[in-house]
Amino acid sequence: MSMLQLEVVTPDKTVVSAQVDMAVCPGVMGEFGVLPHHVSLLSALKIGNLRYTEGGKQHNVFISGGFADVNNKVLTVLAESAELAEDIDTARAQAAKERAEKRLASQADVDHARAEAALQRAVERLHVVQLR
Repeated sequence: MSMLQLEVVTPDKTVVSAQVDMAVCPGVMGEFGVLPHHVSLLSALKIGNLRYTEGGKQHNVFISGGFADVNNKVLTVLAESAELAEDIDTARAQAAKERAEKRLASQADVDHARAEAALQRAVERLHVVQLR
C-alpha cells in the first residue's frame, strides 16, 4: 500500500517526520484530508488539530497556523508552532486560557485581537489533549 510522507516543521524543530496512511489538516476554509497520490495543493492553515493515521493508530498535533504543501506523496506542514498531543502541558494551557479570558474581560486597554488569538490557541491545545 502506498504511504504519504508527513513532515510537520516549525522554525525551531521537526515535530513529525513519518510515513502515514492519511492526514487531516485544519485549513482556513475548513478541514481537508490528504491521502497518498493527492493532487498538488498549497493551503493556509488555522489554529487547530492536525490528525494523522499511522499504522491504524490516530495521532493528534496542535498547529498554530501556517501552510500545508502537498506534492509528490509528501505533505509538508510549515507551522508557526506545533506540539504533539502527548507533549502539551495541560496546566500551562489552562493557565494561558485563564489569562486570556481575564485580559478580554478587563476594561483596561487590551489588544483584543492578540488576547483572542491567545485564547484560541489555549482552547485548541486543551481540545487536542482531550483527543489523546
